[in-house]
Amino acid sequence: MQNNNPTKLILTLYFPVLISYILINSPIISYFVSWFGSLFIFYTTILSPAAIIKTDVPIHKQIMRPIFLLQLIFAGFMCVTSIFYFMDHLGYRYFTEVNYGAQFKESEQTALIASCQRMSLLAHAALVSGILLVQKDNIKVKSIKTFDGDDFLIWLGIIVFGIGSITQRFPGLSQIAIPLTIVGISCAAVLFVKGFNTKNIKYLGIGATIFILNFIHASLSGYKEPIIINIIVIACVFFPYYKKLILYLAIPTAYVLLYFLPTYNNTVRQSWNGEVSAEEAQNQAFENLDSKNEEQIENTNWGFMTKRLSEIEMFTQFVDYVPGHRPHYGWEIVENSLEGLIPRVFWLGKPNMETVSMQRVYDAGVAHRMSSVSAKTRPIVDAYLSFGIPGVFFFMLIYGMLVQHLSDKAEEIFGGYELGCVIMFNSIFQGLWRGNNFEFMFNNIFWGYIIMWMLFALLRTIKVLKPTFD
Repeated sequence: MQNNNPTKLILTLYFPVLISYILINSPIISYFVSWFGSLFIFYTTILSPAAIIKTDVPIHKQIMRPIFLLQLIFAGFMCVTSIFYFMDHLGYRYFTEVNYGAQFKESEQTALIASCQRMSLLAHAALVSGILLVQKDNIKVKSIKTFDGDDFLIWLGIIVFGIGSITQRFPGLSQIAIPLTIVGISCAAVLFVKGFNTKNIKYLGIGATIFILNFIHASLSGYKEPIIINIIVIACVFFPYYKKLILYLAIPTAYVLLYFLPTYNNTVRQSWNGEVSAEEAQNQAFENLDSKNEEQIENTNWGFMTKRLSEIEMFTQFVDYVPGHRPHYGWEIVENSLEGLIPRVFWLGKPNMETVSMQRVYDAGVAHRMSSVSAKTRPIVDAYLSFGIPGVFFFMLIYGMLVQHLSDKAEEIFGGYELGCVIMFNSIFQGLWRGNNFEFMFNNIFWGYIIMWMLFALLRTIKVLKPTFD
């Protein structure tokens, strides 16, 4: 690290937060100060000379550590994507004025959007503060690989992917199935890149096969997130070797995903009612991406970018509801989340956490009970609902400290960055990239920690890892 004392850098992060709250009576200006404030934090903590970054490996070889990947995804999703919804609120569509010449009038919704953006910026600053406070420059690894090669990744990936796929068929085991499946996919991605880079046909064949099959499965699911996550993972593992190529492809790929993916996925979802197969729906989806459907594509995508990519509209509904129509929840959400950790086998009357977490969504009028939409809250929203603005700062500070501790611990026990951070941390705790509601997030952290230690014990037992004695 360039500077072992992060105090000055951390204080700098709150400068745009302070300015945005000073301008609270000018909601439009306050919103844009908050929005640009997140870009300021990105620059200050990643690119500026003042950035505090580990020095054990070059920056481009550590981009999957929390200060880079998790910060960019979490804050990008919660803070940056709101620009589309806000521009739509101001009367713009794809940054083109719709009602040209009409004077925009500020409303209560304008103030609510600005308020949510300020809290999102505060959360971003607190998240990074937590990361910087506990980040270790030199991690003393407790294990190292017994073998020089990476053959163990082949059977590790196949075994955990197989176990994960099997356990997914059993209700109640998703907290185990999903992390294990993702570990298998990450092993495949690393093998794919190593095989491609070293011309190792065995690694390339096995890694590419597993990864591509998973990508095809994701493309038939009707969900956007698995497709995007697969692209992020493969881009990140290729980045240390092909930095310029990945950077050149980043913007065109993001454009393609934002422009075509919503329309593609909406069409694939036709298979959900059983009238057509997923493959037939996929073929229809590719046909719908024809230039003749440009207006339909633009309408679908603008709706996606304003209402789904950004969740600030839902955030404003919660802020309007609490404390105006009911007091803050206090420790209620946290207590429910802790209860959710108890296995159902020990508590037969345990409430369904999906039902519990959706109750506050229904109460706030964010979604209707008869709707099939699962509009779950995010960490920032649950933090606000619990204790207001102080809750946002407190919980997001803890969040940042926790994710950095988990990443450092994974590197420590698995012998370094590649196996510890790239494969284990970013697979087992992938749900923390952008967070979930407290009930599901607590569950992910608790069971993820257990899974991490179980995999460590497995690799130690079969002599893939051996202890260090210095």
